[in-house]
Amino acid sequence: MSGEISVLFVCLGNICRSPTAHGVFEKMVQDAGLQDRIRIDSAGTGAWHVGESPDKRATAAAAQRGYRLDHLRARQATAGDFSRFDYVLAMDRSNYGDLESIRQEGSSARLQLFLEYAARFDEREVPDPYYGGADGFDHVLDLVEDAAAGLLSHIRERHL
Repeated sequence: MSGEISVLFVCLGNICRSPTAHGVFEKMVQDAGLQDRIRIDSAGTGAWHVGESPDKRATAAAAQRGYRLDHLRARQATAGDFSRFDYVLAMDRSNYGDLESIRQEGSSARLQLFLEYAARFDEREVPDPYYGGADGFDHVLDLVEDAAAGLLSHIRERHL
């Protein structure tokens, strides 16, 4: 199969977890030279932060590992995303349920929990670090790096 593959990462407000996944996956895709083959975006199920930059703590934690989030802006997920993206990846079961409720009938987008692609961790939900300390953002990065590597491997095997 050839052509562009598109991936949408989704959390609650699109300021912590999904932009972190977006930034990590974006760098992995660029490092693999696949930026012209894989399109990446992120969104939130809620509209509270639309237009805002990612959380400063998420941006700082990501920067310590060489990832950039400063160019990202929050947006809300829409039903139309299910026709624009091949993969719609939820950070937790609550986000998954919210996405399932707006999913269009007959959508071919693959809706999954993002951590289904993780190999090193048994967790299946990325915890929301918003109300915690800096260590929560580091844990999110650990989970996201693992799942992003698995996702990229999956896409390469299946589509590229």
